[in-house]
Amino acid sequence: MFSSHGPSVRELAVQGLSSVERGYDLLAPKFDHTPFRTPDRMLDAVEETLAQVEGGFDAGLDVCCGTGAGIDMLRRLCRDRITGVDLSAGMLAEAGRTHTDDDRVDFVRADARALPPALAQSYDLAVSFGAFGHFLPSERPALFSGIHAALREGGVFAFPIGAPLPLGSPLWWATTGFDAAMRLRNAVWRPPFVMYYRSFPLGPVREDLRAAGFTVETLPLEHFGRQPDGAPRWRLVLARRT
Repeated sequence: MFSSHGPSVRELAVQGLSSVERGYDLLAPKFDHTPFRTPDRMLDAVEETLAQVEGGFDAGLDVCCGTGAGIDMLRRLCRDRITGVDLSAGMLAEAGRTHTDDDRVDFVRADARALPPALAQSYDLAVSFGAFGHFLPSERPALFSGIHAALREGGVFAFPIGAPLPLGSPLWWATTGFDAAMRLRNAVWRPPFVMYYRSFPLGPVREDLRAAGFTVETLPLEHFGRQPDGAPRWRLVLARRT
C-alpha cells in the first residue's frame, strides 16, 4: 500500500477524514495499487461459479464498481449490456479509462441505495465486491430493494461472503479494532466515513434479501478451502429475483 505507486500515509489520512465519496475520489488514481482492490483470485472464483449457472446471462450490473475490477468478468459472462454503478466520480473516471474497447460497457454515477429508475428491470445478473462495509445495517433494505428492481424476473444478485472469523484470532482483533476506531472517528468527526468490516453477517443479510423479494442460496467457493469444521471459508451468495 505504501509503495511508490500506492497512497502515502498522509494521503490515506486525508482520505479517511473525508466523506466516503470524497475519500474515494481522492484515492481513485492509486486505488488499484492498494489491497482494497478485489483480488483477481476472488474474481476468478466467482466467475467460474457463475459460469455454471444454467442459461447464462444477457445484461450485467456491477454495483459499487469502483475502478471496474469486476467489469471484465461481466464482459465474459454476459452477452449484452454491462453497466458499472458507483457514487464516486473519480472511481468511475478510472474505470472508464480502462474500459474503452467495448461499446457494451457503460458507467452510471449513482448512490446504490437509490439506483436510477432507468435501470429498472434491465439486468439478468448483478454483482458487488467489497463494498458492503459502506452500508449500515439499516440501509440494507434500500440497497437490496434497488438491486431487486434493477433485475429482470429470475435475475441473480451474486456476491462473495466470508465465514465468521474465529473469535480471538489476530484477524478478528484487527477487524474489531478497526471497526471500533471507525465508530469513534464517526462520533467525533464530520462528515462520517462509513466503513466497517463486521457489519455484514450472512444470517441477517439473508433475511434482508428475502424481505426484498429474493430467494437465497449459497455455494462454496472451493478455491479458498474449508475451515477445520468443514465449512467453506468463502461462499457465493446467489439471490434470485422471483
